[in-house]
Amino acid sequence: MTGVDPGHRPGRGCKTEDVLSVGTVVMGVEDLHRAAAFWTQALNYVPVREITGGDDFAILAPPTGAGTHLALDVSETPVQPHPRVHLDLYAGDAADQASEIARLVSIGATRVDWDRYPENPDFVVLADPEGNRFCVIDTSHS
Repeated sequence: MTGVDPGHRPGRGCKTEDVLSVGTVVMGVEDLHRAAAFWTQALNYVPVREITGGDDFAILAPPTGAGTHLALDVSETPVQPHPRVHLDLYAGDAADQASEIARLVSIGATRVDWDRYPENPDFVVLADPEGNRFCVIDTSHS
């Protein structure tokens, strides 16, 4: 990156092509096939390559290939009750949020009895079949 000012920060005249973007989010899982089955249905993603019996890592992507990918990595680390990093899935409004939550629960997600909800939250905390927490956000909430 020749000619780049080391003190340069995004939002200060930085060109878009000079900024990093998130390509893949990696999530630890216990059962790769169970996690892949859930997340392919939840996000309408597809495996980048076929997942075989001996695999311990898989990458899921939007069908077009464009956008953020989700990698599933077999891990023995226990799920954190209050994870430092999690996914936020966006729904259009409260009706979309309720519909998506019902759909996600029907394919294996569970509602989490979250003890940190603020007053009038715009999100609902769920867990995937592996116990990983994620949120469904009502993006119309103000």
